[in-house]
Amino acid sequence: MSPADLLIDALERVRDGAVAVVDGLDEQQLRHRPGPDANPIGWLVWHAARVQDDHVATVAGHAQVYEGFAERFALPYDDGDIGYGHSSDDVAAFTASAELLAEYAAAVHDRSVGYLATLEPADLDRVVDENWDPPVTLGVRLVSVVNDDTQHLGQAAYVRGLLGV
Repeated sequence: MSPADLLIDALERVRDGAVAVVDGLDEQQLRHRPGPDANPIGWLVWHAARVQDDHVATVAGHAQVYEGFAERFALPYDDGDIGYGHSSDDVAAFTASAELLAEYAAAVHDRSVGYLATLEPADLDRVVDENWDPPVTLGVRLVSVVNDDTQHLGQAAYVRGLLGV
């Protein structure tokens, strides 16, 4: 198994988790906040997909999938917004259907896998961000995306469990 195959497998699990955690939920359930400032399932899945979309598009040098989805989501955020730093009010303003969230997550996955399939092991050593010490390599950035996505999907699954569905 190549490093790219390993990352593809990890992102397939992310996609499957995103689709499963929203399956069958209505918009009220997707917006449920178990505490006054807690993140709801819908926002968590959207944010996880936005982070993957943004970060992979940046390192791959291609447009974000969200460009084709922003109008459909019709969120009160800037189209480049990925949810990082959102206030509680920003999170509360989020609304989307389970179908749209699943479709976006799947489209982001497909674009990410298309890019990952082109990588050779040595590509993962390429520095993609010099704003850190040490500078961030492509491999580290991609593992960071997987880590961020799995954390947020775990949170979403927990909230779904609290709903009892």
